[in-house]
Amino acid sequence: MSTESLRVAFGQSLVRLAYKYPNFVVFDADVAGGTCTHFFRNDFPDRFIQCGIAEQNMMSAAAGYSLSGITPFVTCYAVFASMRAVEQARNSVAYPDFNVKIVASHVGLDVGPDGVSHQALEDLAIFRAIPNFTVISPADEREVLQATEVMLRTHGPTYMRTGRSPVPDVTPADYQFKIGKGVVLKDGSEVTIVATGIMVHRAIAAAQHLKNDGINAKVVNISTIKPIDRPLLQQCASHSRFMVTCEDHNIYGGLFSSVLEAIADAPVPVYPVAVRDCFAESGEPLALAQKYGISEADIINLIKSKHN
Repeated sequence: MSTESLRVAFGQSLVRLAYKYPNFVVFDADVAGGTCTHFFRNDFPDRFIQCGIAEQNMMSAAAGYSLSGITPFVTCYAVFASMRAVEQARNSVAYPDFNVKIVASHVGLDVGPDGVSHQALEDLAIFRAIPNFTVISPADEREVLQATEVMLRTHGPTYMRTGRSPVPDVTPADYQFKIGKGVVLKDGSEVTIVATGIMVHRAIAAAQHLKNDGINAKVVNISTIKPIDRPLLQQCASHSRFMVTCEDHNIYGGLFSSVLEAIADAPVPVYPVAVRDCFAESGEPLALAQKYGISEADIINLIKSKHN
């Protein structure tokens, strides 16, 4: 595995899996370069369905296509999957429980220069509120590949985030992705850092820094937002002074909210590293992360402030 962006990892995963699974197709809304499904289009043009800039029509067409027994992957930018086409996702996919897989790129502040119109900071909240949807936010290339294959083997509506910026490998070589299961990537006894997506590698880096300052932090990768790994989170809560959640998403409705719901009975404080209910400006992803409080340094500073 190499350091790769999650969208590139997804596009390459489709090609690798296409030889093993002949019964899936890819729907695109004229953004194959942005979502990196152009890798699949180039190798399997007969299984690539171009819908143009018409996300609502694409979602409805994919819902109907799923009745053929062939699994459709619906691919576009997350703001359009979660807002422009959400009615079709809800009524035409989730309500009848059709086997449609939505995979969206350009999420959170990681979008960077494309600005607020393309920075999906609400998508996790939207899709996890829709019945029948599974919601996945993988952390690295290995997890994207495994999650994509598990999606193919599992019936039902699924939403998965990818991303633009390269991320390092964080999962171990023997890692096995399972829907609804989190994984402890670094053990610790004082504080638990719960992270998802692009924030996982920042959480690991923060934990390593904190160790040098005498703070022992556990890092948990929650790649399934719904259904969330309630037993693991409750176990972490029972053995931690406090918990911190890390997400490239609005503070409302995403990982922070999911963790609070999962451990509602546990008497342990939970503090969020998330975008604080605002629209961001255009800029480079790291600069935006620093400005809006979701950088590695923000994780470190929050934990130090609560640890003392």
